[in-house]
Amino acid sequence: MEIQTLKQRFGIIGNSTLLDRAIDIARQVAPTDISVFIMGESGTGKEVFPKIVHQLSARKHGSYIAVNCGAIPEGTIDSELFGHEKGSFTGAHEARKGYFEVANGGTIFLDEVAELPLSTQVRLLRVLETGEFFKVGSSKVIKTDVRIVAATNINIPEAIADGKFRQDLFYRLNTVPIYVPPLRERKDDIYLLFRKFAADFAEKYRMPQLQLDEHAVSMLSNYHWDGNIRQLKNTTEQISIIEEQRDINEVILQKYLPGGIGNDLPVLYNKGKEKEDFSERDILYKVLFDMKKDINELKKVVVDILESESLENGSENNAQLIKQLYQDTKSDSSEPNKIEIQQRLDENDGGPIHHSEVLEESLSLQKKEIDMIRMALEKHKGKRKNAANELGISERTLYRKIKEYNIK
Repeated sequence: MEIQTLKQRFGIIGNSTLLDRAIDIARQVAPTDISVFIMGESGTGKEVFPKIVHQLSARKHGSYIAVNCGAIPEGTIDSELFGHEKGSFTGAHEARKGYFEVANGGTIFLDEVAELPLSTQVRLLRVLETGEFFKVGSSKVIKTDVRIVAATNINIPEAIADGKFRQDLFYRLNTVPIYVPPLRERKDDIYLLFRKFAADFAEKYRMPQLQLDEHAVSMLSNYHWDGNIRQLKNTTEQISIIEEQRDINEVILQKYLPGGIGNDLPVLYNKGKEKEDFSERDILYKVLFDMKKDINELKKVVVDILESESLENGSENNAQLIKQLYQDTKSDSSEPNKIEIQQRLDENDGGPIHHSEVLEESLSLQKKEIDMIRMALEKHKGKRKNAANELGISERTLYRKIKEYNIK
């Protein structure tokens, strides 16, 4: 069957080469019994492709069941897919057939398959490998002949790395992958889809059809469309209902596009689980540098107070000397302590300074690290495991640092 004929049969709108490629793969793989894995963002129309695969296969007279794996509670998903025996769990008043038993000889479309619990993924893998499964609460093996088409909108390699999706299951499902492109990768199709939706809503609500001017068409085509076809359809319906004016310009359209245009620029995205790859030394350095900044600010406050007191007491020489000492401490790691400042002020005949304090602080990062390790070891009476937990590092790292710094 030709691609254009398939588009008309299944209501697919668009002339993108990426879209045509996806349809062509579905058409070629349909007569076989191999598993198909459909990947694409939410709202791209992935649900159409399992129907193409089923209707063009030898199973077209069998059952076709679409299951949204993300919409079924974790506690009942096994029962929904594989069925259960009477009394197998609370509320199981009678035996029930699952989708894999009902769809025997047909096709099951598992949408959002990555949402399945790991225990259910193991059961699904068994069905793919042997065509067998157990009902919940039963030890009797049931055979089934079902073709599985799966789909997801998440990054599967990331889910595998995070331990949320089994790698062996992915390989079994991903025999033939089909990629459904988002709207931003098929910009020429956006206006075609808008016109189709506008015509449908004009007929539904019995009103004149929306018309876009040239600038509005350009804005529509260059918008990012995070929600893809679903978002475009909803936006078209909003404009159709709310706007009395049927000729839509870019000013009117702008009100219905969150964030406006320019959203198709590359962005750095981290899936909600933001991770910072800092080593223990990096974290320690950051803490120490923050301490250094706080100490310098504190010393400045102390010096300002000393200077103010010295000026009030008529000792301008003391004030100038204190200023010079503060400048020295900013560039020299060997900072004078309280006694040294007092001695130099006494030598300058400025008289003693009372009720003041200059902090002495060693800013050697290595010394700080050694001190912290010693304190942790003393606190936990030499128990390295507890000391490592206190420091937020591994026991192995602590052992290496003890050896490196020769800490007794």
